Amino acid sequence: MAFDGLFTRAIVTELQQLVGGRINRVHQPNEYEVVLTMRAQRKNVKLLLSAHPSYARVQLTEETITNPPEPTMFCTILRRHIESGIITAIEQVDNDRIIHFTIASHNEIGDPITRTLIMEVMGRHSNLMVVDPGDDKIIEALKHLPPYMNSFRTVLPGATYVSPPEQEKKNPFTISEEELFDIYHKLEKGRDFIQYLQGIAPIHATELYALLKQNLQFQTYRHFIESFETLPFQPVVMKKDGRDIFSAHPLTTADEVIYEAKSLGDLLDRVYFEKADRERVRAQAQDLEKWLANERAKLVKKEKVLQKEYQDAEKLDDFQLYGELLMAHHYQIEANAKEVTVENYYDGSEVTIPLDPRKTAIENANRYYTKYTKAKNALIQLKEQMRLTKEELDYFETLLQQVEMATPDDIDEIREELIENGYMRKRRSKKKEKKKKMVIERYESSTGIPIAVGKNNKQNDHVTFKLASRHHTWLHTKDIPGSHVVILSDNPDETTLQEAAVIAAYFSKARTSSNVPVDYTEIRHVKKPSGAKPGFVNYFEQQTLFVTPDEQLVRQLKQ
Repeated sequence: MAFDGLFTRAIVTELQQLVGGRINRVHQPNEYEVVLTMRAQRKNVKLLLSAHPSYARVQLTEETITNPPEPTMFCTILRRHIESGIITAIEQVDNDRIIHFTIASHNEIGDPITRTLIMEVMGRHSNLMVVDPGDDKIIEALKHLPPYMNSFRTVLPGATYVSPPEQEKKNPFTISEEELFDIYHKLEKGRDFIQYLQGIAPIHATELYALLKQNLQFQTYRHFIESFETLPFQPVVMKKDGRDIFSAHPLTTADEVIYEAKSLGDLLDRVYFEKADRERVRAQAQDLEKWLANERAKLVKKEKVLQKEYQDAEKLDDFQLYGELLMAHHYQIEANAKEVTVENYYDGSEVTIPLDPRKTAIENANRYYTKYTKAKNALIQLKEQMRLTKEELDYFETLLQQVEMATPDDIDEIREELIENGYMRKRRSKKKEKKKKMVIERYESSTGIPIAVGKNNKQNDHVTFKLASRHHTWLHTKDIPGSHVVILSDNPDETTLQEAAVIAAYFSKARTSSNVPVDYTEIRHVKKPSGAKPGFVNYFEQQTLFVTPDEQLVRQLKQ
């Protein structure tokens, strides 16, 4: 990836549209992210500020991030200082990954104040702080850094803000022609530029070196550097040496372009949002996922035990034969014998039968008849237990698949489902829990037909049996755990059917596979058996499509 100083310059350039915009709302969806909802240039926009250790970034986003019911202390303080404020300036510090947002606001008694929101995009050291520019005192920080952890700078409320230590490198935007060529002639390979130029990642260093090798002119250098502060950008995701990279413009040293974005925000949504969303859900659902995995492991073990018991019980024909042969040959069996070999009058072979030496031949025969009866009854019971265990195992497999693709709200509904079905105990809470309204994910096909998707079993039942009509089209991956998908139309076209099948394949356990079978039929052919678990249905009169999941298509179709 390449969220370096050059890309930061491009982000700051794109964010200039926010200058003069009003911050209407401040949210903190989780411990690492803050979202500012604002009105700028006559439209509503969302600015995401993320200090995530792996996915730190600043961007405009069109994605929806679920907020917790109660704000954090940091969020509360931010609201107090910058909510309803006007952004008056957005500036990058040199060519570093540090951005200052200057905000004109008012305090609690209405007096005008100025606050600086400082975003440091520094990998696992990333941070977000609100600072009083009058005395450079930190009002609050997303992550605290006490003196014993860092002797150079303290990041605590009341401490003086100190910038991260400067690197002994040249700012690529202010470097002279003489300095550039002096550096160039010291290089052995392109990535060596990172030793001399501030805030330049290996992929941009390699690109710059390749361009200069083709045309060693200062104008070549200036054209490349200035492209990161000149609109319009051509943001792309590219392949290079088998891995994904991104930049504000296509790079000649990349192997191929795999995605062209409409903006830097769109680009970063494509690169980071799915991964960051997985992290959000994983943090919230860690205990649930572990519990589900443990339950699945228990069921797998139980299934193996039942299969062994069933194999043992299948010997009932031997027990019946032993009883019959002992009754037929009881007169020739010696007392206290541990076994006897007799002729099997069914096929003329010889059969050796184990005996209990404490019992007579007739008693041994009756013992085998009793074993036969028990085994016969056991087979009936074991078949039923194996069926129920298989259903339970499929159910937990489905839940685990749903957790993998869930949103935070979906996780809450999965917990509710497990509580309602007696699998988990309800958590004790002093606060009265509000009943959340179910939110169904909606999509629209390229031809304008609405599509609904269930992301968990509660939602699956809702879209199939409440939202859809009898002649709407229902889709589900064939013999693979996945979502119920419904085309909300009586007569969908082929394009809609194909796109809905791609959505069904994407929201299934086969998400990373290709040529995934997806069944489709009308809702009237989908039935829920009496007493069946949530999300479980039988269906018939189905046809099958084979499709390959396409994340980009799914994102484009989402409403």
